[in-house]
Amino acid sequence: MTDPRFSYLQTPCLLVDEARMQRNIHRLSDHAVTLGVSLRPHLKTTKSVEAARYVLADGNGPATVSTLAEAEVFAAAGIRDILYGVGICASKLDRIIALHRAGCRVTVLLDCAAQAEAVASASRAAGIVIPALIEIDSDGHRSGLSPNDPALVEVGRILVNGGAELTGVLCHAGGSYGSVGRDAHVKCAEQERLAVVQAADALRAAGLPCPVVSVGSTPTAHAAKDLTGVTELRAGVYVFFDLVMAGIGACSVDDIALSVLTTVIGHQKEREWTICDAGWMAMSRDRGTGAQRVDQGYGIVCDSAGAPIPGLIMVQANQEHGVIARHPDFKGAIPTLPVDTQLRILPNHACATAAQHSGYHVVPTEAGAPLMKWSRFGGW
Repeated sequence: MTDPRFSYLQTPCLLVDEARMQRNIHRLSDHAVTLGVSLRPHLKTTKSVEAARYVLADGNGPATVSTLAEAEVFAAAGIRDILYGVGICASKLDRIIALHRAGCRVTVLLDCAAQAEAVASASRAAGIVIPALIEIDSDGHRSGLSPNDPALVEVGRILVNGGAELTGVLCHAGGSYGSVGRDAHVKCAEQERLAVVQAADALRAAGLPCPVVSVGSTPTAHAAKDLTGVTELRAGVYVFFDLVMAGIGACSVDDIALSVLTTVIGHQKEREWTICDAGWMAMSRDRGTGAQRVDQGYGIVCDSAGAPIPGLIMVQANQEHGVIARHPDFKGAIPTLPVDTQLRILPNHACATAAQHSGYHVVPTEAGAPLMKWSRFGGW
């Protein structure tokens, strides 16, 4: 039976299960306490001030963002300690300086001399000491310097001697998203830890400051057993989780707090297809589980209460049409879903799916309580 609170909602739209979200938040927060490090949540997944109030233990931060639009919105909401976790370029430094002048400490990220020189130059010109972290590469996933790269000390000296602030080092073990199972994630977490600790030691040995030693990806943040030498932990998608995270064992399907509410609009009976009004504009084109052992198509199909319907996934997506059908590996019976039936689709990638929508309808922990509405923003 359809939840009567959904009857007025126009589909497709985003739903958040408050109880699951809170459970996810507390799980990592408690783990950080056990490990003896601070937690700097990444707000890129939710992009919502209302959601940030749940995630941040202190409403002022610390927080991580992936766009300057996020930094500006969250700073305006009172968050005062923000890490911009994407490599800085000179053209964005005026916005960084404006945020500092507005009372928000924004730390930038870099991994080369040219970036360090730009940050130092902007610091001198503005009379503001811009804090910067040097990115370290632990797994060849994307950006950063290796811990033993001579450029590490060079970059640090440019910052310190040029008028900026060398805050420390940061690593994102993005390679962990391709590792499956807790044992593999534990190994990735230790590899990440060793890389940043080695880099921090190199800076200190050269007489440079390194107060912050930051690590984080959702898989390694949850799997880390020992963070000796590390000062802070970062993660983002853990607030909602998704099928990619479930597929690598970082969470269970029952932990996924985000879904897309959709309505059945037709059938192709000879193909055993059910057509719904959530296409890739609602789900995104992200097919992250396609490279995993179990391909979940565009998402797992659930009833309106959020319980997965055995054997059903969204197998195809056009712009505004989704095709729901039997999973190729499922041999059991599948139900008939009449027109106007409301369903929930669990997404492959929470960040990408949420980016398709302007807000969330939040299903409260309290049974029967009215839905809450949270706004969401985008842009750069």
